[in-house]
Amino acid sequence: MKCPYCGCEEDKVLESRPSSDKTSIRRRRACLACSGRFTSYERVEEHPLMVVKIDGGREPYSREKILRGIERACEKRPVSADTIVELMDEIEREIRSISPREIESKIIGELVMKKLQQIDQVAYVRFASVYRQFQAASDFVKEVKELRAVN
Repeated sequence: MKCPYCGCEEDKVLESRPSSDKTSIRRRRACLACSGRFTSYERVEEHPLMVVKIDGGREPYSREKILRGIERACEKRPVSADTIVELMDEIEREIRSISPREIESKIIGELVMKKLQQIDQVAYVRFASVYRQFQAASDFVKEVKELRAVN
């Protein structure tokens, strides 16, 4: 495992424990060179899942791509990294329960928005603005009004 701080490949595992849903192992590590601490996750490699894009094209499912979008939406918001990882785990479980082989990108986007709305409304609006490709301020106003009507 490469240290995210200094790049050294020598570390020691301080603690290992299963995630709350028992689908991965969380390991706390310490770099032997710089003593930096970091967390790694170990997951079972599953069958490749394909995402069907709006234009009909297909691409391999990427947890990292969804995670980056969620992290950008939650940037500078009071949402912890652990909450984001738990959210991503929930989303991934639901995606795989819907279909083990293929899923539409629209379903993934709607699922992410539904989960973000429960955690942080500002992050939800940020994600929705990119996902739904808002073009004007009125798009934001409309989304916030709908959000207020639900709550």
